[in-house]
Amino acid sequence: MKWTDLDENWCPVARTLSLVGDRWTLLILRDCFLGRSKFEEFAESTGATRHIVAGRLKRLVEAGILARELYNERPKRYRYVLTDKGKELGPALATFRDWGKTHLPVRRIASSAESATG
Repeated sequence: MKWTDLDENWCPVARTLSLVGDRWTLLILRDCFLGRSKFEEFAESTGATRHIVAGRLKRLVEAGILARELYNERPKRYRYVLTDKGKELGPALATFRDWGKTHLPVRRIASSAESATG
């Protein structure tokens, strides 16, 4: 079964994952909730290629999760903002964040001075 075949699956979890279940899409959504809205911001923050960012933004707009708004006429530039439908994903992202903080804490590498004394 291909990943894209899940959008017709009987399971709502599978259907949701077919739309927002890859890392780049989730990171773009995270950025939207953090107040980012511009293509360049998404590319820089996620580290994804421009091609990937463009594809994910297009899919999120087509799904009604993001809306594309013109903010500069020449050259044409757009911002991407969460729709009401997109905002409803907030609790799911907050759950991922909270789970990650609890179960996958950032491990700070001790400096050589700390290692020598510690």
